[in-house]
Amino acid sequence: MPGPLLSLQLQLNRAAQSAPGRVGIAVEDLATGEMSGVNASASLPAASTIKIPVMVEVFRQMSVGSIDLNTRVHLVSSDRDWGWGDMADASPGTSRTVSQLLRLMIDESDNTATNMLIRLVGRVHVNQTMAHLGLHKTHLGDYIRSATDDIRYALRSSPRDMVKLLDDIAREKLVDAWSSREMLSILAGQTHNSLLPVPLPPEVRIAHKTGSLHDTLDDVGIVYHDEEPYVIAVMTTQLVDLEDGRRFIHRVSRIAYDQLTSFGTQRAEAGLPPFAFAAPISRLSPDQVMWRARSASALDPDAGAGETRLPPAGFGQPQVLPVPPPAQPEDTEPQD
Repeated sequence: MPGPLLSLQLQLNRAAQSAPGRVGIAVEDLATGEMSGVNASASLPAASTIKIPVMVEVFRQMSVGSIDLNTRVHLVSSDRDWGWGDMADASPGTSRTVSQLLRLMIDESDNTATNMLIRLVGRVHVNQTMAHLGLHKTHLGDYIRSATDDIRYALRSSPRDMVKLLDDIAREKLVDAWSSREMLSILAGQTHNSLLPVPLPPEVRIAHKTGSLHDTLDDVGIVYHDEEPYVIAVMTTQLVDLEDGRRFIHRVSRIAYDQLTSFGTQRAEAGLPPFAFAAPISRLSPDQVMWRARSASALDPDAGAGETRLPPAGFGQPQVLPVPPPAQPEDTEPQD
């Protein structure tokens, strides 16, 4: 293992020894595919990071024509999660388009919007797609019910699984190239930025998703560092104090940034090529031909209704994910 990567692993080991609870870490250098980590394959509470697999399944079903960005989903009472999100206070029958719900689910972490999308695509399909991708620690066992103690067991993943998903997005391999780019743009719009981004220089951009429960803090993302872009997943649980988990994630985030900066410099001095994103790093905004501006559509049910456009015929690469069988009847509606 080259010097900075060896140093990265040693520093992660030391950080984990003084962790405030149970932790899992995975960090992947995108240029080489080299991964460092601690308990990277451990099954841990996913909290709201499970919304990335839900988003993947939405894009997979869009790619085969089952739904599209304009598909409207109507709120039913069993969708509600009172823990978080503007949609929790919406009246029954309120509708949002898939494009609006995707933004609310990821960028605002709206649990009710997430439940509406889970009901639309089928929970069983989310799990089948994750299994097909080889992510056997990632499981959506229920709808988002933040007030219940069972949520820590119902929403599961591992740092390695999350890094694998984000790696495929960064390489434009998840579903197809267009879908990967659009998922990346959604993740880049994250409004909860108190974890991985805090210790990084302000000019460094990150496409990520946070998660929190009563004793759990997670953050997973792609860090757009010019010299050495990387993927990182830090999951913490059994925390006595969430602030301790926050400080731990800050520490790990800075360790990864410093060591991979050194690795990027070392690689450049050796004349080795950097990781090449298919799209320019500066373009983390959505494809405006396909999406309406977020300000016009995020919360207003009438703004741009029916005006978002589908990808053109033949966009992207050949599909890599098969169409799962129809959902079982019990997965068509969330349970109270």
